Amino acid sequence: MAGREKGLFEKLNEKISCVQVLNAMVFLAFMVNYMLRVNLTIAIVDMIQINETTDNSTTIDEPKFSWNTYQKNLILGCFFWGYVLTELPGGRMSEVFGPRRVYGYSMLIASLVTFFTPYAALNFDYMGVIVLRVIVGFMLGVTFPAMQPIASKWIPPKDRTKFVSNMMASSLGAAVTLPVCGYLISSYGWQSVFYVTGVLGTILAVSWFLFVYDTPSQHPRITREEREYLEKEIGASSKVRKAPKVPWGALLTSMPVWAIVVTHACSVFCYFTFLNQMPTYMKRVLGTDIKKNGILSSFPYIGKYAMALITSYIADYIRARGKLSTTLVRKCFTTFAVGLPGLLMVAQVYLGDSTFWTVSIFTFALTLNGAVTAGYLGNGLDIAPNYSGTIFGIANTFSSMGGFLSTYVVADITFQNETYERFQIVFWILAVTYFFGCLMYLLFGTGELLEWNSVEENKTRDVEMIEKQPLKNDTINEKL
Repeated sequence: MAGREKGLFEKLNEKISCVQVLNAMVFLAFMVNYMLRVNLTIAIVDMIQINETTDNSTTIDEPKFSWNTYQKNLILGCFFWGYVLTELPGGRMSEVFGPRRVYGYSMLIASLVTFFTPYAALNFDYMGVIVLRVIVGFMLGVTFPAMQPIASKWIPPKDRTKFVSNMMASSLGAAVTLPVCGYLISSYGWQSVFYVTGVLGTILAVSWFLFVYDTPSQHPRITREEREYLEKEIGASSKVRKAPKVPWGALLTSMPVWAIVVTHACSVFCYFTFLNQMPTYMKRVLGTDIKKNGILSSFPYIGKYAMALITSYIADYIRARGKLSTTLVRKCFTTFAVGLPGLLMVAQVYLGDSTFWTVSIFTFALTLNGAVTAGYLGNGLDIAPNYSGTIFGIANTFSSMGGFLSTYVVADITFQNETYERFQIVFWILAVTYFFGCLMYLLFGTGELLEWNSVEENKTRDVEMIEKQPLKNDTINEKL
């Protein structure tokens, strides 16, 4: 009797692995994640009524608001009030309950809340927007830490840097969102920004539940060959097991952990300053219109994602062949990603009154910063994969504080005086912050597995213990 003809999904499943689907979903997830985060940074430029008779940024007749500089920056910064509260719990929740539910539900709620932002603004003024943005921040706070646990269960060690680069799709999300929002505002008004991004986020959340699972053994569509390969390459971490207790004393007194935390906080402080303030700087200081503003503001984020992708492949290539130790690889790329942008901020101090030089410098600085994926960003998976979500949660907690602090710093420096001279002070602050983060990682960062990563439930020598040595394919295969 002839065998049963395979259906469409079965044929696709043979050609497209579950890991490939996971990579695609994480890529899309972080693009949409940042759409929900940055939509307000350009929409608020058009939401505020300014007393300029020559302002033709939009032809749409819709309500505007008389928010001053402090109120505007309060709206931009309040996202971090909620964000900072869920970073650490989010990392631990993903280790205990699994990132599928943690990430999926947070994205769904954040998307629905985003959809109602215009209603809140029109009926409750800036306080209504603040309340909803705090909720969005609270929900999205768990998303970045959730990726580390999913990498520890799905991605072989030699490929983890490339997987982490998918998180940099957030930059691509910002790059797409800024010009698209500029077009939406000029064509349909600022309210359309929140409706469009809210719907896209909802679609992404539903798709996440359909295609993403916490471990290979839980995936209903995975082939036996792929599941066995992943379990062999990753070891016990790829299987469902009770999350080990966190050795808080060892973790919180570990200088390699604090090297990640401090460097990440410094890098993200600068990144969020770019993200929140660049549209305003382009509008108020350089005088670009809303459409051109969105396009020019997007350039740095395209470069950042491209650099993240390129350097992640280079880093994994070097590590897989044992040409350099993981420690040296992480430190080299972190210096490239965090140290060099500091120098560029010094250049911005002197050249920032030019649109050409501003766009060029910021594009180059954020492009270089994309190399963090090959540097410190995936370092938690090197030193303590069992607690990578917790480590990243701590790091993002401090970076979120920095993101919130940056809005207050800029508001205080530029209050009723949004000029190039005042922003020069901001650029000096960014330069010093970048230099400090780079120095911290050079002094205390490492790529070696830390002893306290071992847990009582797993006494065998799995692949995580092999990661103490520079990663080599042949070494892994011999010891598994």
